[in-house]
Amino acid sequence: MLNYYQEPILMNGNAAINTIAPIGNVALFHSLVEEVMNRAPGLPGMGAFTGYSGLGKTFSATYAANSFEAYYVEAKFSWTQRAFVKAVLLEMGIEPAKTVWECVEQIAQQLALSGRPLIVDEMDHLLRKGIVELVRDIYESSQATIILIGEEHLPGKLKVWERFHGRVLKWVRAEYATLEDTEHLAKLYCDDGLEIEPPLLEKVTEVSAGSARRICVNLAQINEVAKVKGWKEATLERWGKREWFTGAPAPRGGRA
Repeated sequence: MLNYYQEPILMNGNAAINTIAPIGNVALFHSLVEEVMNRAPGLPGMGAFTGYSGLGKTFSATYAANSFEAYYVEAKFSWTQRAFVKAVLLEMGIEPAKTVWECVEQIAQQLALSGRPLIVDEMDHLLRKGIVELVRDIYESSQATIILIGEEHLPGKLKVWERFHGRVLKWVRAEYATLEDTEHLAKLYCDDGLEIEPPLLEKVTEVSAGSARRICVNLAQINEVAKVKGWKEATLERWGKREWFTGAPAPRGGRA
C-alpha cells in the first residue's frame, strides 16, 4: 500500500505540490524505483519511465523523489557536460570540483555513501554531446539506483548506446489517465465546496485524451468558471458549449 504524502512536497527546496492525488502513474513510478532499489546483487541498477508528453511523468517523479529521498534533476536542452554534473552536485548540496571527471567522482561517491537514488528527468536532452555516457560513468562508479525519465521513443534512441541500454533493469511506460485519475485530480484542482457531477468528469477525461496535464487544465477551468458563476455544483449541462483545453489549436484556413 503506497503512502502518499499529504503535505507540500519539496522539489529543489520549493513547495511543488500539495496533494494526496494517487494517480495511476504515481503508483507505477513508485513501484519502478522500489524494484530497482531492491534488486538482487549483480543485476543492473537503472530503470526508465517513458511516455508521451503530458502523461504526468514529472508529477509522478515528484512523489517518488520525496518518498525515497531521491536526488532529482531535470535536464535542459542547453546543458553541456559541465552543466549536467554541476546541476546534480548542486541538488546534492556539494560544491562542484573544477573538472568534469572530478565532478563525476563526487556524484558517484555521494550516491554510494547515501544509498539514495538519482532521478534524471528529460533524459532525451542528454542523448548528445556524450552526456549520456556521463550517466553511465556515474552508475558504474557508484552502482546506485538511477531512474531515467524520457519521451515515448527513448528506449529506441538508447539502443545506439548498447553498453548503456544493457544496464537498464526495467522499462516502464507511463499510462494514459483514466476516469479514476480525473476524480483524484479534481480533489486537487477544484475547491472543496464544488461538487462535479460524474458525466462532467467523464467528459473531461474524454476531451483530454488521456493527458494528465490537459485534465488538470480543464479542471482548473471548471473551477474558475464555477467561482465566477457561483456554482456549488458543476454539471455537463451547465458547462454547455464552453471550450475545452485540448492542446494547440488547429491551423486556421486562409481568408477568402
